[in-house]
Amino acid sequence: MAQYDVVILGSGPGGYVTAIRASQLGMKVAVIEKENLGGICLNWGCIPTKALLKSAQVFQYIQHAKDYGITVGEASADFSAVIARSRGVADGMSKGVQFLMKKNKINIIDGYGKVIPGKKVEVTAKDGSKSTVEGKNIIIATGARARQLPNVPIDGEKVIDYRKAMSLATQPKSMVVIGSGAIGVEFAYVYASMGTKVTIVEFMPNIVPVEDEEISKELAKHYKKLGVEVHVNSSVEKVDISGKGCVSTVKTPSGEITIESDVVLSAAGITANIENIGLEDVGIATDRGKILVDKYYQTNVPGYFAIGDVVPGQALAHVASAEGIICVEKIAGHHPQPLNYNNIPGCTYCTPEIASVGYTEKAAKEAGYEIKVGKFPFTASGKAKAAGAPEGFVKVIFDAKYGEWLGCHMIGTNVTEMIAEAVVARNLETTGMEILKSVHPHPTMSEAIMEAAAAAYGEVIHL
Repeated sequence: MAQYDVVILGSGPGGYVTAIRASQLGMKVAVIEKENLGGICLNWGCIPTKALLKSAQVFQYIQHAKDYGITVGEASADFSAVIARSRGVADGMSKGVQFLMKKNKINIIDGYGKVIPGKKVEVTAKDGSKSTVEGKNIIIATGARARQLPNVPIDGEKVIDYRKAMSLATQPKSMVVIGSGAIGVEFAYVYASMGTKVTIVEFMPNIVPVEDEEISKELAKHYKKLGVEVHVNSSVEKVDISGKGCVSTVKTPSGEITIESDVVLSAAGITANIENIGLEDVGIATDRGKILVDKYYQTNVPGYFAIGDVVPGQALAHVASAEGIICVEKIAGHHPQPLNYNNIPGCTYCTPEIASVGYTEKAAKEAGYEIKVGKFPFTASGKAKAAGAPEGFVKVIFDAKYGEWLGCHMIGTNVTEMIAEAVVARNLETTGMEILKSVHPHPTMSEAIMEAAAAAYGEVIHL
């Protein structure tokens, strides 16, 4: 029986990062993976979707070339080539993870892992053969999959999930997207920008419902310009796939309607992959579809840990990576700081992009804070205007008493590259006045953060 210091189930951004850090700490590491190195994020999520989004964005640039004083011939989107580029990017990144595994002397075991008592994992290979791996520490990082709505089953042909949405053979003429979280609005942008008639159905009062309400309203405005039809406070009751396409019955505040489309994309959240991996056999506790862990990701059974989408907290790649690093550093006897889940940046890569961290204005008020709020629109940014990207704004929220930076919310071009300033500043307990008095370079998009802080304190210059 093979023995290791750490055995990890899953090689997504939680699993493979954890494996590398464990190896750096001198541990003998094995990773069990049933499909592709890099997991969903690298192969079917974060990375290939960004490739699709970039192709859509380039197509939009060409469509508006005249705005920049450039004349080009008529452009058309080669859908199959767009898909092929996305898959190529994902394949290249997966090979990069293979290189990192080899470089760090991490053993990759192909097969389906199931935890068993005694700090062991039973691995079933593709040919059905079984083997057992033993580890001093077992880390579960099996990730998540698209959530199946009970009344809208995914058949993979007419009702599809995100994996199918990034590998369709032909571009649909029309699409209904159920859910307007990051997955829903990103795919809505990709397809709508290339000519698909897209309709979003969202159960909550606003699209991207986890964001600040002003951000949600701004995105809805831009999607309307793009030609995306949006129904909020609405739900898809059923989808009839008996005909050539799909007929969705949608319950809206003004009554029931039907929407015809070629396909329906179910993007109504995710479900953790905790079934059939041996949790019950070992006695690992779960609640509401998640594995219960302490602040260092130890389950209720000594020697068994869990990180990423299978535990409570934000289901984000960078969260899984951070959790894994904290987990193995604690195992190694270090003293890592527990993760601050109120300082996790969230990014949505549609156009315009969305990035946020900390409290929304509503949440800050509900938490009892007296607040100062500042906003700076990109219409007043020289860099944004010069780039032809004046859409959106930066919104900052500070505690009026002590100046604590409670939240930062952005919508606009490249804001996902700007949010890290707020994350680091909040981690260092930087105050609003310190941001205001820190000189930002001009002309940049990022100086909008300083200007928004200035607006909160009544000192804004360019408004």
